[in-house]
Amino acid sequence: MGHLSESAAVILAGGLGTRLRPVAADRPKVLAEVQGRPFLVYLLDQLESFGIREVVLCTGYLGGQVRARFGEAYGPLRLLYSQESSPLGTGGAPRLALPLIQSDPVLVMNGDSFYDTDLNAFFTWHEERGAMATMLLVEVEDMRHYGRVDLGGDSLIVGFVEKDGQEGRGWVNSGIYLVSRFGLETLQVGEPFSLERDVFPSWIGKEFYGYRGEGYFLDMGTPEGYALAESFFLRKRGIR
Repeated sequence: MGHLSESAAVILAGGLGTRLRPVAADRPKVLAEVQGRPFLVYLLDQLESFGIREVVLCTGYLGGQVRARFGEAYGPLRLLYSQESSPLGTGGAPRLALPLIQSDPVLVMNGDSFYDTDLNAFFTWHEERGAMATMLLVEVEDMRHYGRVDLGGDSLIVGFVEKDGQEGRGWVNSGIYLVSRFGLETLQVGEPFSLERDVFPSWIGKEFYGYRGEGYFLDMGTPEGYALAESFFLRKRGIR
């Protein structure tokens, strides 16, 4: 069995950031500042803390700013860039980046959320099942703005509905996945598509699992979420 530290991480940092335009109109979402630091720093610090050493940044809108700010390394992390010439979505972006990735499985993360959880436990759980893909789940009080996930036996995903407006507490997509190289290789190259809307529903019944995580979760992709980011990271550091 492998270890998370041997895996490459892919951060999806190419979104247009339309929901954050009121507060970060001049930069990609991952460069929106929290406590005077780009949000991407918090994701990179988390990956470093779990021993990961290689990160591929899938950049798009204003992607040159990300490379100019971070360059080829961040501490012990080696940074590689997969720049879209046109928007490819959350599915097309990691497929485009696959030639830069050597590991199997691949850790894929949204660049506009943060989940303070045990990624090692997530990786071990995924490997024990020999999964094609595993989605890291978070329990939220209100599912309306998230991808709702239904689990069957042994935590196989039996239903996935992207932001259908259903209210109430439940398990939702955190935007973090472990995906086998085979799973990524099955995706179409150079085409724009969404993991959430196009890929995940088609993976149901194909060794596609959901892992129930624990910990604080922040969705920073909206002005409301961004406004909570400062207090979120203060709380994470134990400062009230």
